[in-house]
Amino acid sequence: MTVTTSSPGAAAPGDVAEPRQEFRFGVAWLATLLIVGLLLGAGGTFLATRKAGVPGDSSPEAGFLRDMSTHHAQAVQMAMIAHAGTTDPNILSLSADIALTQHGQVGYMQAWLRDWGLSPTGSKPAMSWMPGGAASVKNGLMPGMATPAEIDRLGKATGQDLNIQFLTLMRSHHLGGLHMAQAILDQTDNPDVTWLAGSMVTGQQSDLNLIDNLLKKAQATK
Repeated sequence: MTVTTSSPGAAAPGDVAEPRQEFRFGVAWLATLLIVGLLLGAGGTFLATRKAGVPGDSSPEAGFLRDMSTHHAQAVQMAMIAHAGTTDPNILSLSADIALTQHGQVGYMQAWLRDWGLSPTGSKPAMSWMPGGAASVKNGLMPGMATPAEIDRLGKATGQDLNIQFLTLMRSHHLGGLHMAQAILDQTDNPDVTWLAGSMVTGQQSDLNLIDNLLKKAQATK
C-alpha cells in the first residue's frame, strides 16, 4: 500500500514557518542529542509489536532497512554541516530536526536488523529489493543522494549560499527517500517496517513544505 498524507497547518506557499526553537544548538550539544536519539532508536524494537514472521536476509524489508540507513546517514551529515554553518534560525531548526529524527530512525533500523539476526550490510546491490530499483542507482548513489562533490561544496559554502545549497540538496534527498519509503509500503506486511516507513512519508512530506517555502525566500533575498 502507498501512504499519502497531508500536513495540517503547513505553511501556505510564500509563507515561511516560524522557527520551531528559539535557540541555537551548539555542535557539541547537537552531537549529544544525536547519541541520545540513537539510543532511543535502538530501544525501538521494544516499542512496536511484531506480528509477522521475521524477514530473511534477502527480503525487501532487510534491503530497505540497509539502504535507508545509508540514505539517512547522508541526510544527517548534510544537516550537521548546515547547522554548524548557518545563522538563519529557520535553517538551524530544520537541520537540527532532520539530524535528530533521521539519526533516531537509523537506530530503529539497525536494531531490527540485529534482532532479526541479520548483518547491517547485505551482499545484494543497492535498491535491488525494489522492483526496478537498480535503474534508480546513479554512479552508486541511491535516489536523491548528493554526490561527494556536492557534499564538499556544501561544506565550503557560507551565508545564503550555504542555506540554498542545503535546502536544494535536502529537497532532492527527501524526494528520493519518499520514493523508497512508499515502495516498501507496497511490499511489506511487517508492522514495524510499515510503521517506520509511514512515519518517514509523513515527516518528510511535512519537511518538504517547509523546505519549499524557505528555498523561495532564500533565493529571493540572495
